[in-house]
Amino acid sequence: MKERHRKRIEKIKKRYEQKRKLYCLLKKHASDILQSENFKSTRNYIQHGTIPVHSHCIDVARKSVALNNFFHMHCNERELIRGALLHDYFLYDWHDKNRENYQFFHGFYHPGIALKNASKEYPLTPREKDIIKKHMWPLTVSPPRCREAWIVTTADKYCSTLETLRLRKRAGKVRVRLS
Repeated sequence: MKERHRKRIEKIKKRYEQKRKLYCLLKKHASDILQSENFKSTRNYIQHGTIPVHSHCIDVARKSVALNNFFHMHCNERELIRGALLHDYFLYDWHDKNRENYQFFHGFYHPGIALKNASKEYPLTPREKDIIKKHMWPLTVSPPRCREAWIVTTADKYCSTLETLRLRKRAGKVRVRLS
């Protein structure tokens, strides 16, 4: 009994430490994004299932960092995180039936819209642009050109699958505090 309890405590500590490290990285590399009113507004739009776009983007950033570390890809961490946070920066409810091209074309067009919106607010590097524009490959036709974009594309597919199939625990409960 004591051994099982100890293992459970260790697992909780490990999970807490991973989250703490992620939040430190988010604060270090993307506090401007997380504090922007437009990014905060993504809490009002649902992405997959019941998950807000805001939570989805933070999850993709978390999974991207984890994949980068696991595979020792030596990606630029700042560009990886910023691209992951902005990859779905389309700023509208794609479920709204009154929108032109409602739902059907969203998967094809939203990367370009997200890039346009992000470019208006933030100075983007070529890698960050590649991440945002090509994260929906193969729907975007041309594949990602850098490691960071491949990792975010993979992380996005993984997170989207969990969200769509409603396998993600505590959906919509992610909060990032910068102070």
